[in-house]
Amino acid sequence: MRTLIAIIREATMKSLQHTVFISLIAVSLTPAYHGVEIIGGHEVKPHSKPYMASIQFLNKRGIYEHKCGGTLIKSKWVLTAAHCKKNKAVQVVLGAHSLSQDKNTQQKLKVKEQIPHQEFSLKTKENDIMLLELASNAKINKYVKVLQLPKAKDKDVKPGTSCTVAGWGITTENSKSPSDTLQDVKINVIDRKTCNSKDYYNGNPVVTENMMCAGDHKGRKDSCLGDSGGPLICKNKYKGIVSYGLGCANPKKPGIYTFISKKYLHWIEKIVGVQTYNMTAEGLD
Repeated sequence: MRTLIAIIREATMKSLQHTVFISLIAVSLTPAYHGVEIIGGHEVKPHSKPYMASIQFLNKRGIYEHKCGGTLIKSKWVLTAAHCKKNKAVQVVLGAHSLSQDKNTQQKLKVKEQIPHQEFSLKTKENDIMLLELASNAKINKYVKVLQLPKAKDKDVKPGTSCTVAGWGITTENSKSPSDTLQDVKINVIDRKTCNSKDYYNGNPVVTENMMCAGDHKGRKDSCLGDSGGPLICKNKYKGIVSYGLGCANPKKPGIYTFISKKYLHWIEKIVGVQTYNMTAEGLD
């Protein structure tokens, strides 16, 4: 006859097997993001956004890793976020869709100088904009093109406007690797008053006229870590730069973007030396 201990052990094993089985079913039925991509977005058509730049820093192993996004606005200039500045060797990769595979279309250019806005504040997130001067000119072709900046006379973006943000960023705060392929997602502009309200950011930080809020009221779509510095395109116009967000895909903490206002257009013109916002538009969806 079996002992009482043996009977208990057998019952315990069956219970554990049942639990594991149920857990596997639950996992298989739970919606999940595939790979590591912009939250709620999808992979773009390869090379449909030829102005996109992957900003990469040299790690301790001597390998360049993607950390931020950026936009080619002139053959020797990339626009990104000031908080992406690092005291490390930096390179910009242009012409990529897959960061690991598009070797024949990629242009890897060293960064000569990082020029963040002189009034950038990490605390307030104000003036989160930076220019990268490349060590050599990018070769403009079907894989690499500049994106036109907005004109100084352009108006503010109305709340509710549908915009697109793109990047190689991660899916969740727990992810550690960027997406290998370029992703994008559609989000909507949120009124600054709403974004500053008690239910949202409650003035921490204060969303000023030089910033924009954009997200999804259901918290399904957002930019995330690794998307910083990338472009926000609204009605086929380059209007913002991925700047800040508390967590990812939180409906009450939507993404905050640097609004490319007249103030910043003048700052860019002063540094680059030409009216960059009068260039011919290329590469828009």
